[in-house]
Amino acid sequence: MISLSGPRAGNGSPLCQFQGFLMQMFPPADVFWTTAMALDVYLIVFRRYDAEALRKLEWKYFSVITTLVFIPAIAFLFVHTEDKGPMYGSVTLWCAINPSWVLYRIIFYYAPIWLLILTAMVLYALIGINILKRKQAFKAISNDSFPLENVSHNDVDSDDANAQSLDGGSTITIYRRPPPNRSSLSFRQYVLMPLMIFVVLLAIWVAPTTNRVASFTNPGYLSDPLLLAVGATGSLRGFWNGVVFITIGMKARKGKTGAG
Repeated sequence: MISLSGPRAGNGSPLCQFQGFLMQMFPPADVFWTTAMALDVYLIVFRRYDAEALRKLEWKYFSVITTLVFIPAIAFLFVHTEDKGPMYGSVTLWCAINPSWVLYRIIFYYAPIWLLILTAMVLYALIGINILKRKQAFKAISNDSFPLENVSHNDVDSDDANAQSLDGGSTITIYRRPPPNRSSLSFRQYVLMPLMIFVVLLAIWVAPTTNRVASFTNPGYLSDPLLLAVGATGSLRGFWNGVVFITIGMKARKGKTGAG
């Protein structure tokens, strides 16, 4: 009901324009952050980033993502022509980029979103291949511990012997090489949870994109089941992400607390 209030108020109403601004800014930001999570997983697997290194990237993510989504969202508030009207207007369920400006909606909304989704898909494909090649992949899943360093057992278990000659005799000193500093991250929290959030994101954007492409190719096209799917998925983005966090992220945290 809240989403329909914008279209009912009219395209030029402050409520509709505010809805359009929110729809242009936050759904793409959600996709940007999901792609950033995929990049984090990539850095964990391929570059051995730990939690501290990932935290240092957060302000960079925040600055870049906020800038990229805020500039077009605020700029479109001031776009208005006599022929097409305001940039933001009714799209049946809520206000977003007006169907009269559908080409701009594809260029500035759906195209970047699907480019980011494809980027995340490539990253997760590379990550999956790398993890499956590791001997400890299934052990990491069962133990909820993803190692950040590849440690050879020979390096840890072998003894070193140094021989030194003193006054014609020889003294052999045998000592055990100290094990390297091992570190690991929660597999569920840093690998599985971002992956599941991406899967949810992918499912969420299928219906809206299908609806928009159909509307673009056939301006008079209207499908009630498709609109229902758009409303059920698009309006509940935060809910589905919350489900993933509670079922996977919280379980990982409880596991770490119990282990501690």
